[in-house]
Amino acid sequence: MAVGEETEDRAADSGGEGWDATRSWVEQGLCEAERIENVVRLRGGWTARMRRLDLGGPDGRRSLVLRSFVTPFYLRHAEGLLTREAEILRLLADTDVPAAELVAVDATARHCDHPSLLMSLLPGTVRLGDRQADDRADLLARQLVRIHQLPVAPRQRPRTYQAWTSAERVSPPADTERPELWRRAVDVIRREPPPYRGRFLHRDFHPGNVLFTGTGEDLRISGVVDWVETSWGPADLDVAHCSTALALLHGVPAGMRFADRYAAAGGTLAEDRTAHLHWRLLDALGFAPDAEKVAVPWRELGRVDLTARVLSRRLEGYIEALFERYA
Repeated sequence: MAVGEETEDRAADSGGEGWDATRSWVEQGLCEAERIENVVRLRGGWTARMRRLDLGGPDGRRSLVLRSFVTPFYLRHAEGLLTREAEILRLLADTDVPAAELVAVDATARHCDHPSLLMSLLPGTVRLGDRQADDRADLLARQLVRIHQLPVAPRQRPRTYQAWTSAERVSPPADTERPELWRRAVDVIRREPPPYRGRFLHRDFHPGNVLFTGTGEDLRISGVVDWVETSWGPADLDVAHCSTALALLHGVPAGMRFADRYAAAGGTLAEDRTAHLHWRLLDALGFAPDAEKVAVPWRELGRVDLTARVLSRRLEGYIEALFERYA
């Protein structure tokens, strides 16, 4: 999900991928006499093509969001990802989690040019600047606790989490001056995962997937998006992912404080410090050696200061801080 906007031609996709069939599929599901009046490319994401569709009809105007997978890697996994997101959005409809409402899904591109999911447009914007970052982090922690506390029947549980890296796949930055630090970190995740109490996980919870409205005392979370990776696993793993993102966005101390914010909000983490360290490093090492890849959508949203060197240093400093606190 992204919040930057770029108006597209009404009949074609500015990125070169046609969408005539997708547009026809959307329009067939609209209310009588309702039509797509404007198509706006949403920027700030890198896994899918996101569009805002502005609709007009006898009852007024409204907007929907269309997610389409267009790149080869995500096309291969689109059916599972979009089917999962559709199921999760249906599940969340009966909760207080501010998620989009599912409108339609074509996970196999039977009717569309590309596998697609259509959903309601949530209010708010993604906010990644340093201003009010601490206030937003407190809200993020509270929201994550509420997600983890959702009562989910066994038959409704999503798939068990999947690790996004392994000891064999980790590559330290080529210019690191701390190779021993990276070897030590890799040795931690080389061990068997610690036992855990399963929770409902967003699995990709970070500031880029949360929408905010208001400022100052009126600051609020208005939406949580991108539920394609939802899983069942340890709460520590969701906390770890958001912590890594905060460390890269705002500096190492911001990443280190998030677990404390989560606990203060009522969340429960592993009592064994070595277990918590495992989950934190499992996530952080997934960003190596190229932490810059996550900055592509962040830069589109204004964080041009996040250079490859800045991100590499922050990631290494964050890993060092994790050892200092939890080892």
